[in-house]
Amino acid sequence: MSLTLEDIQQLPEGQTFDCKSIQVSAKALAVPIVAMANADGGILAVGVSDTNRRIEGIDQEAKHLNDLLCVPMDLCVPSVPVSFSYLPCTDEHGRANRILLIQVPASSRLHATQNDECYMRVGDKSKKLNFEERLQLMSDKGERNFEDEPLADATIEDVNMEAVADFVRTIGYGKSPLEYLRENNNFITTKDGKERISKACILLFGKYPQRFFQRARTRFIRYNGTEEKFGREMNVIKDVTFEGTILDQVRRTIDYLETQVREYSFLGEHGQFVTKRNYSKFAIQELVVNSVCHRDYSIAGTEIQIKMFDNRIVFETPGRLPGLVRPENIRHTHFSRNPKIALFLKAYKFVKEFGEGIDRICTELEQTGTPLLNFNPNYFILQTTLFEEIITPESAVKESDAPVTDQTGHQIRHASRENTIVENIVENIVENLSTMRAKIVRYIWKNPNATADSIANEVGIAPRNVQVHLKNLQEQGIIRRVGPDKGGHWEIITK
Repeated sequence: MSLTLEDIQQLPEGQTFDCKSIQVSAKALAVPIVAMANADGGILAVGVSDTNRRIEGIDQEAKHLNDLLCVPMDLCVPSVPVSFSYLPCTDEHGRANRILLIQVPASSRLHATQNDECYMRVGDKSKKLNFEERLQLMSDKGERNFEDEPLADATIEDVNMEAVADFVRTIGYGKSPLEYLRENNNFITTKDGKERISKACILLFGKYPQRFFQRARTRFIRYNGTEEKFGREMNVIKDVTFEGTILDQVRRTIDYLETQVREYSFLGEHGQFVTKRNYSKFAIQELVVNSVCHRDYSIAGTEIQIKMFDNRIVFETPGRLPGLVRPENIRHTHFSRNPKIALFLKAYKFVKEFGEGIDRICTELEQTGTPLLNFNPNYFILQTTLFEEIITPESAVKESDAPVTDQTGHQIRHASRENTIVENIVENIVENLSTMRAKIVRYIWKNPNATADSIANEVGIAPRNVQVHLKNLQEQGIIRRVGPDKGGHWEIITK
């Protein structure tokens, strides 16, 4: 992931990004490095104030910088194999300077600080683990070795170099596709003079991955009714299997599921039609991607199965819930069983930010009154159920001519158009936003006089991070400020 100076100033701190002042102590810097290595990896930007994003730079603190560069080796146990890069900048005093970027990989080992404290990144915090959590994480991290294991009998001839070239172009990598494979993610390693191709390399770039992983595929089954029946009563009406690389499966599965979604159109006020879906487009994409990212590919006996009934879709994914993720904390806790696959799909924009997808789905379901996702760990299969949204003309359009105003008399919205606008304009606006920014836009829509403090209380982040989000949303042309900071209000830009 390459970051620009603008990215660093605007990106909110989260699962895979954090800012640190050049004044941070070596001991304190070890904590987020360990936490990211134990979770999904990430980037630390050193030389940027983590309170107000002032660009401090690092060149004026040469001796202290050297101490910080030694942290991954000296203060992390075992050492974390980070990579360093420098981003030129102009600091707050107008001097030419640099920002240190520390790229922390998701590790298959359990890391601790020098004083034997273990942390894991959860959202924008480094969570200290207790003894039981530490033992559990140590066990679960062993599954990450699967991606790096060499695949017997696989050779470079089994790799589709055109697929690698497409990925190299996507991420802006400056070298050749073959150099990328040899220099990154242990896709190609050498032992005793012989090149070895990793399992992750074949899953992502193989000409035909199913030659080596017969069940590394996705199967869609459509049932007639609300229950799965067998024998003479078998009620399967569609049965389609998607093979190929991870990217092929994700694209084809999502495209096919879109053909199974039902849309309802109702004639609303002023002769305008309102169209609603029984399943959110985002929810379908996110759950397909989650299944592919988090399945246990070492389980060879079954594939991902997506079962569609008249009232729900059940995603059956081989493997337990990964890491410290449990049904009760899954909305806000994230751990990639297959971090290389997750990062690959993030490069293709199928993953926006680690740890946000499930929360956003639940937020959408809450707004429509639909039951939340149900997670059922069933032996070696995780069953995730997405319930259908019940669509009626009344839920799509509310007829009323009474305007709704805030306490100053400013008209917030027209009640007769509330559902039409919220569901069809605002939801379209937030569709491609991160979960946090989507929450902020929805809150502003309902509370145009919102302040940074009130938004912070609503969405659960610091006011300074709210300001970063608001600035970004304004620059994207999604919201605008009308009037002064005190006494003004927010508007959603709908045209």
